[in-house]
Amino acid sequence: MPEGHTLFRLAADLNAVFAGQQVEVTSPQGRFSDGAATVDGHVMDLAESAGKHLFLRFESGPVIHVHLGLIGAFRIEEGDPPEPVGAVRLRIVGPSAYAELRGAITCELIDEAKMATVIDRLGPDPLRLDADADKAFARIHASKKAIGALLMDQTVLAGVGNVYRAESLFRARLHPLTPGVKVSRRRWGAIWADLVELMDYGVQTGRIDTVRPEHEPEAMGREARVDDHGGEVYVYRRAGQQCHVCSSIVRTRILEGRNLFWCPTCQRRR
Repeated sequence: MPEGHTLFRLAADLNAVFAGQQVEVTSPQGRFSDGAATVDGHVMDLAESAGKHLFLRFESGPVIHVHLGLIGAFRIEEGDPPEPVGAVRLRIVGPSAYAELRGAITCELIDEAKMATVIDRLGPDPLRLDADADKAFARIHASKKAIGALLMDQTVLAGVGNVYRAESLFRARLHPLTPGVKVSRRRWGAIWADLVELMDYGVQTGRIDTVRPEHEPEAMGREARVDDHGGEVYVYRRAGQQCHVCSSIVRTRILEGRNLFWCPTCQRRR
């Protein structure tokens, strides 16, 4: 599932080509025909994200709410659109570009009040200027659940997925099974600041790179990582391999249906 930086970057790209423009909105697949007809020919005001949710706001009032889920994709292409191919749920056509949405678990037309309700249910998003890190800490510090589970709970913290979860905990030298109640405010402040920096870098580059300069391939004389997620990481999807820092073997296990990754030495359980 795309992590929050992907949606934030997508919103910026949509704004660059469609914001302030009168757009043609259709649903070639047909599943969003009524919603598309409501905003077809209207001016798209702003695209914005909150966690893993995307909102396309129109000057006339309605909002298109999108959640990509596991297989959704929203592609932007320059030029005139060709005949639609496949299950295109939503197509937006502007003066010089078009965008197509496929495979999303959510594509619905809502109003501003419903949009506010969706955002209010989410935890703070490290990429949003209105994010309140203390709101997340209050939930975390009051819970006996593992911090590894809490970081993936979108009502606690929005936008963080499995990669940022694994990497932020490694960089904080915190075991993923540590109960939230055992995480100090100072520790949480460091994790939050790290997430803000890492996710912003992800927005700028379109990659998730989490290793520090001294652990990059060139500095260590090792091969670069080859993975469909891209970027250099410490523990994510590196189970059975040596830790870049201490050479211990990276471990994995399932927590609430998702794979955890950690180094047993750098993230010793206390």
